[in-house]
Amino acid sequence: MGSIMPKVWVQGTTVAALGLVLAGCSSITNHRGYINDEVLIASVQPGLDNRQSVRGTLGQPTMTSQFGDPVWYYVSSQTEQSPFRQPKIEEHSVLAVYFDEAGNVVSTDRSGMEQVVRISPDGDETPTLGRERGFLEDLFGNIGTVGTGMPGGGGGPGGP
Repeated sequence: MGSIMPKVWVQGTTVAALGLVLAGCSSITNHRGYINDEVLIASVQPGLDNRQSVRGTLGQPTMTSQFGDPVWYYVSSQTEQSPFRQPKIEEHSVLAVYFDEAGNVVSTDRSGMEQVVRISPDGDETPTLGRERGFLEDLFGNIGTVGTGMPGGGGGPGGP
């Protein structure tokens, strides 16, 4: 009996440690923005609703159009993040509610993941137009400009 207990204890400890390791590798799901309620969204009817009734039904929009036709946008995203990685969008939807000048609902439109564009940056530096400076120019570039009143110079005694 004495030799069976340590073996069971080691197996139990191994299983518990493996469970903790696997739990640490799980993804984190996060919801951002408007929470879609299909019943409420379906209740917004063109020709029947206006801005006040839409705000009462759907709440404050995520954003509104600043130019052109008045449009309210309700944006919803669900992201998933694995350990040590950037969040990845799993679900995305935008509800656009279009109004006429009188504030009545003209139409609604929904879009989803088909409108999401994944951007891959080209590098860690932003390309700029102009002269490329080398390492030595960066290191010794200010020698001789101190006290001369040139850009980058600090002025000297009696100077500005």
